[in-house]
Amino acid sequence: MFIKRIIILANGELPDMEKARDLLHDDNFIIAADGGTRHAIALGRVPNIIIGDLDSLPANFEPSTFKGEIIQHPRDKNETDLELAIQHALTLNPEQILILAALGGRLDQTIGNIALISNLPPATCNLRLDDGIEEVFFCREQAQVNGANGDIVSLIPWQGEVTGIVTTGLKYPLQNETLYPHNTRGISNEMMNDTATVQIKSGLLLVVHRRVNN
Repeated sequence: MFIKRIIILANGELPDMEKARDLLHDDNFIIAADGGTRHAIALGRVPNIIIGDLDSLPANFEPSTFKGEIIQHPRDKNETDLELAIQHALTLNPEQILILAALGGRLDQTIGNIALISNLPPATCNLRLDDGIEEVFFCREQAQVNGANGDIVSLIPWQGEVTGIVTTGLKYPLQNETLYPHNTRGISNEMMNDTATVQIKSGLLLVVHRRVNN
């Protein structure tokens, strides 16, 4: 079975349920990371898979009536439920993995969730965190940001300096420049139209896109 797009529902916050719902397509394959099942219920979607230690399932969920697959892991484990969900999603070889409800709330969880998507090889599928208001992803060579005029884009070096940065479509362009992890120069740039592009020569660049006009 070819799966083009996987939605992983984490157990974090969704600040705007309608904007989150707009990210879903009818043909998406949905994986709920344990407590992320509550978001599936709120969004009116039935997960294809529920994965985790199952200690955070919502009270109104009845496993005996669930027709999808449940993959249960021990409670004493080294991985978070979201990490287990990502690992399983990658075995399905999709073109894109979109993780919802992994931003906001506990800072340690948010940083950990971003770190989870930082260690993928360049050939891996397009993997992003999104909550309908903000999306977060890594640029390893080049990336495109799809949004609207006035949206905020921040470029943050991850793990070390990022060199040869070239951007288009941003109010403050970078032309073959270097960003350093101890400086904030790449914070709060602004989109000038519906798309912006980023290219780098070396390093790993975190892209944070905040939608302000939708």
